[in-house]
Amino acid sequence: MYVIAETGGKQYRLQEGDTVRVERLVGDEGSEVVIDSVLAARTDEGLQVGKPTIEGARVVGTILKHGRGPKIRVFTFKRRKGYSKRIGHRQGYTEIRIDRIALG
Repeated sequence: MYVIAETGGKQYRLQEGDTVRVERLVGDEGSEVVIDSVLAARTDEGLQVGKPTIEGARVVGTILKHGRGPKIRVFTFKRRKGYSKRIGHRQGYTEIRIDRIALG
């Protein structure tokens, strides 16, 4: 059984026991997090698709750690103007372990 859930503007395919990195979530390490936006679920009975989400379905996980991804270098310039700018960015993430999937 697996579900398609949305968090942080991105969609993830999740199963119980999976460890996944998602956009940064609020919470301490070791605390429980609930994802209510379940878009679809695949069970033994078949595929269940929400409109847009499945009512009462949720994914419960545990926050393992917070971190920051690799540095992305951004270089921008304007031709013939002598203007250039270089900046870096590191995106924050939260690593969670999926403990339970509950369908309505």
